[in-house]
Amino acid sequence: MSKRAICEHCERPQKTCLCSVLVDIEAPLNVLILQDKKEAQHALSSAPLIEKSISNCQRVVGEVFDPQALLGEGWQQTSAVLFPSESAQIASPASCQNIKTLIVLDGTWKKVARLMHLNPWLTELSHIKIPAQNESQYRIRKSPRTDGLSSIEATVAVLNSITESDRFNAILPAFEKMIDFQIQAMGEDVYLRNYKQE
Repeated sequence: MSKRAICEHCERPQKTCLCSVLVDIEAPLNVLILQDKKEAQHALSSAPLIEKSISNCQRVVGEVFDPQALLGEGWQQTSAVLFPSESAQIASPASCQNIKTLIVLDGTWKKVARLMHLNPWLTELSHIKIPAQNESQYRIRKSPRTDGLSSIEATVAVLNSITESDRFNAILPAFEKMIDFQIQAMGEDVYLRNYKQE
């Protein structure tokens, strides 16, 4: 049996290609995605879409990361983590004024907590959180938090807040189309039965 044809650009099966809605935008700071290894195997991870949509974005898959190798000299002063800790500041032009790299941790809440535990250097950095948001549009994965957003939604919210604009919303149609494809594949009945119940 032959393998499914894969699009060389979006790296998805040709029949669910997202190239028609992918964009290429430069962020006001570098975006570094630290992705949990198991999350990287998930077909519906939103992190690859961030990487393909933001020109100055890098995605690194693993468990333990070397900040010096990834961020260079002075990383403690020039990097911030997107994480809603008690000390986190709301993303704004002022809170991110001296930040060169925004670190996004990609995985479920449990996986992100594990990444924080395995990389204690992340606690040395400033933490950035998103402003109050509407519910996530990630209709096919559930979060234990009512304010839980997918990585792509959270990243877009931060970048919009930093630039005081909504121009990074242009990234989201690829995410929405990916979800639509999956709902079509599973069937509307299955989707309603498993994901629409209160």
